[in-house]
Amino acid sequence: QVQLVESGGGLVQAGGSLRLSCAASIGTFSNYAVGWFRQAPGKEREFVGAISRIPDSTYYADSLKGRFVISRDNAKNTVALQMISLKPEDTAVYYCAARRGDYALILRSRYEYDYWGQGTQVTVSS
Repeated sequence: QVQLVESGGGLVQAGGSLRLSCAASIGTFSNYAVGWFRQAPGKEREFVGAISRIPDSTYYADSLKGRFVISRDNAKNTVALQMISLKPEDTAVYYCAARRGDYALILRSRYEYDYWGQGTQVTVSS
């Protein structure tokens, strides 16, 4: 069983930045593809971006390209989501998710992930 814990959320003004972290409870997190999703009140959980086991292989929702960057540190069993130029519409609970997979696997659907964190709240004030 893989446990994921997100951290780094908080309240930030529009235009600001936040760095979220997703920490895994296992030592073989490098064997897992990881995704970030977000869910605003009253809305569906939406894809933010994903990273494969290859640290430089990433994929982002079109609307977030250029503002959000995902990276991973396999030695520390963590995946980060760096967010810049935040907007009020970025306000949501952010979740990381993981699934063991092939080296280059990138997953964009929430239904393809096996493990989820509890989420961390990001609030962007105008």
